[in-house]
Amino acid sequence: MREFESSADLVPLIGTEVAVSEWVTIDQRVIDLFADATDDHQWIHVDPARAADSPFGSTVAHGFLTLSLLPKFLAASVRFKRSVMGLNYGLNKVRFTAPVPVDSRLRARFHLIDAEPIESNGMQITWQMTVERAGSPKPVCVAESVVRDYTG
Repeated sequence: MREFESSADLVPLIGTEVAVSEWVTIDQRVIDLFADATDDHQWIHVDPARAADSPFGSTVAHGFLTLSLLPKFLAASVRFKRSVMGLNYGLNKVRFTAPVPVDSRLRARFHLIDAEPIESNGMQITWQMTVERAGSPKPVCVAESVVRDYTG
């Protein structure tokens, strides 16, 4: 966990890797819960028997499940002591570059693209978030995420 007094302290770090999250395991229970929450019960995600005969050899996590972990990874990796509120502002780009087989361990790397002041004592922060799978040379997701942090 990297701690900063405020998000303004990120400005000198533009262009660098700021943090790397801890590993998170994506088991079948997590995949099933996401399928229930999104009503996306496609067999490649929720039917282990059928998925065993797929090119992946097992069920795989939804791409949007991987994407939905970004706030979790960020909150566990970067903290601003004087923050009173953080908001997801959007995504500029997202690519799902490799599958996430059941029981994969994932983590995210946070490369700071930009940090600029905005109204109401805020900072707009643009991260390149690269989600890695343990044991795989290729990332599973690369996303450019824009968040806003407000300092009290």
